[in-house]
Amino acid sequence: MNKIRNFRWKEHVWELAALFAVFAVLCAFAAQKEGYHMDELLSFELANAEFNPWIVPTQPVGRLAKFVQEEIRGESLGETLANLGETVADVVQNKGASRLLQYKADVYPEPVWISGKQFRDYLTTGTGDRFNYLSVYFNVKDDNHPPLHFMLLHTMSSLFAGILHPFLGCILNILAVLGCMVCLFRLGTLLEGHGIIPEGCGRYAGICMGLLYGLSAGAAATALLIRMYGLMTFFCVALFYLHVKKWLENGFSEKNGRLLAVTALGFWTQYFFLFYCITLAAVTVAMLWAKKRFGELKRYVGTMALAAGVGVFLFPFAIQDVFSSGRGQEALRNLGSGFSGYGARLGAFGVILLEGVFGSVPAAVICLLILTAAICLLVLRKKSKGQEKGPGGAPGSFWLMLLVPVAAYFMLAARMSPYLVDRYIMPLFPFVAVALCLPAVMAFGRFCAGKKACFFLPVMVLGAVSLLSYDGEYLYKGYNRQLEIAGQYQDLACICLYDGLGYYYNLPEFMHYEKTMLLTLPELEQRQDKESLEGQRQIIVLKKAGVETEDALDALQEYGWRVERELLPEADSVYGDTIYFCVEE
Repeated sequence: MNKIRNFRWKEHVWELAALFAVFAVLCAFAAQKEGYHMDELLSFELANAEFNPWIVPTQPVGRLAKFVQEEIRGESLGETLANLGETVADVVQNKGASRLLQYKADVYPEPVWISGKQFRDYLTTGTGDRFNYLSVYFNVKDDNHPPLHFMLLHTMSSLFAGILHPFLGCILNILAVLGCMVCLFRLGTLLEGHGIIPEGCGRYAGICMGLLYGLSAGAAATALLIRMYGLMTFFCVALFYLHVKKWLENGFSEKNGRLLAVTALGFWTQYFFLFYCITLAAVTVAMLWAKKRFGELKRYVGTMALAAGVGVFLFPFAIQDVFSSGRGQEALRNLGSGFSGYGARLGAFGVILLEGVFGSVPAAVICLLILTAAICLLVLRKKSKGQEKGPGGAPGSFWLMLLVPVAAYFMLAARMSPYLVDRYIMPLFPFVAVALCLPAVMAFGRFCAGKKACFFLPVMVLGAVSLLSYDGEYLYKGYNRQLEIAGQYQDLACICLYDGLGYYYNLPEFMHYEKTMLLTLPELEQRQDKESLEGQRQIIVLKKAGVETEDALDALQEYGWRVERELLPEADSVYGDTIYFCVEE
């Protein structure tokens, strides 16, 4: 509270203005988001489906979810706690023969109807399951990710019970971007205080680094993708700032609590955080050893080892996720494949990185050429006039801590990532902003003495170019049309014909229909329980793009349904869906 009272708002008006500008821009992007990637909806399900981590067409209610509903939850908190105590005692005493471990779920031989209420329960919280972090922990242990992001998403969903909206997830990412900017603000001041950048330039350098990141297409994508990568980006930037601060100031001999906390929290957010954390730790250990700061080295290694121990102790499933899960083994296989196809992957991720910072590759080339030429001309001018070099010769230790972990992360992510998409290198966008801004500030700081605000103009222009170049990948604009159709026909049942797991894209629609059956085309054609589909005089059919149209229409005719009209053609759907209104012949 005292820190808040002592905060001098007028002295930080530029920083606050930068934060507000980025906040407004990212909120404007989030307001345009209509649909979701299937992984985003999986985030909501893992966060909010009480003890029911996966939607299975033949098992709408999981085993543990059914047990909790029928055996644990009582009419009062006291009854619920009593039931829970009896269950724990039963497990301790009878182990495998206990009622919990012998409990069976309802598993059906063929897909069954799932009500709109059930879909809503999957994706949102209700009066009985708000702030149920044990459920989130259980759900995530069967996934390939640690629990922190899902717990925060569950918190937002619990605050706004019964609501599924992009802002519930986007606001977490927007706050993470703003957190990165605050770290960059402080970094600029820190570097000035230690003579790494010219005197009087630290504040402006920090604001420029923050704006260059916050007003980039990469930051917009980070804010819009409701996954854990925005949070991981913040922990990477915070970890870097803490390392630089401790290296330049009081060292690692004491007060390492924040360092420990950020390391553990980053580990609980996304396992790719280890790429950055371990490399930064290795660089720090090497520098401490080279400087013969052995007391600090011992304390630092102990702090990082303790952080690892705490992380694994509180989420031991991480070991299995990294080494034994399907996604973990896939990443390790990619790493073991050597240089096969590595050049192409490096090139693809390089393009993604440039587009995330500059908006496009041509814009990146132009900006980098202009910056390089300007710095070279300024250096030549100073030499010709015999000017003193002045402050700004950054020590190699800082650049090692900045560049080596970033390069290592990029190379590991390019090799081990399952897909060539931007999410895996989102943590690198703010570091590129640092690497771009600092040389410019170091070169032009003395030249622009008294006109430090002139640094803002090129940053704002580059930010505008980058944001205008963003392709809106995570907005899924146009999906509202499908939600409108679902609302218009909410009294009808829906059949979703899918190929693979594509139905996850459409979960918000299924919250509106009376009930939905998730079927592959062979399951519809070969279905034995035809009675469950009969009696639907009118029905909505949602066909995913991977399902052959003629085969699907023939299968519908076998059940006596004909297409009355096409409500949404494939070309007009953001996911390539086709929606039919069918009637009984």
